[in-house]
Amino acid sequence: MIRAFLFDMDGTLIDSEILWVEALELALRDRGVPITREESLEIVYGISWDTIYEIIARRYPGVFADMQAMYADLQPRFLALRDSRDVLIPGSIALLKRLSKDYPVAIVSGSFEEDVAHGVRLMGVEPYIRFCLSGNHYAPGKPDPACYRMAAGRLGLPADVCLAFEDSEAGIRAAKDAGMHCVALARPDRPRQDVSRADWVLEDLDDFTPEAFARRQGP
Repeated sequence: MIRAFLFDMDGTLIDSEILWVEALELALRDRGVPITREESLEIVYGISWDTIYEIIARRYPGVFADMQAMYADLQPRFLALRDSRDVLIPGSIALLKRLSKDYPVAIVSGSFEEDVAHGVRLMGVEPYIRFCLSGNHYAPGKPDPACYRMAAGRLGLPADVCLAFEDSEAGIRAAKDAGMHCVALARPDRPRQDVSRADWVLEDLDDFTPEAFARRQGP
């Protein structure tokens, strides 16, 4: 029986992951570095900031002095993109609020603490969540399971009674390798990810219920 639910944020609750992809493209092109959408998706989607910087430093040496310099360049570009669009994913936010009535709910994100805090305010979910974990709180980042193991510890629960909602291959790997159940959000208008390890794949998390998941799992 599932006793707690954990939500990834970027791409799962807020349609922001694609904006970081676009921000990276803009930053690199301004530095004379051509990059395709396929390359930027591979670098950014579902990946921790430390790993993103490692990939960029390896592929494009000297473009950014360090990870903080990279983030300082990308963040204002991301904010400008975000402020120009409606980035909330309504079905996911509605599910979080529903589940919080009967279960502990938390957010487990790879983003920096400042961005997670802003996302929580933007969604208006502060009263519904037990805690947030950001990329500042754990290492290594997704796809390593450290974040979800830490979340289970904070909840005082074994991992196998927790369920994570994720939208990326890296996030799904992190949840499953931590020993959790995982439901993948695979929106048809967003980049395809390998969701084969997820226990259930949905196009809209508003379709999720604990009862339906339990039926899928069997006795």
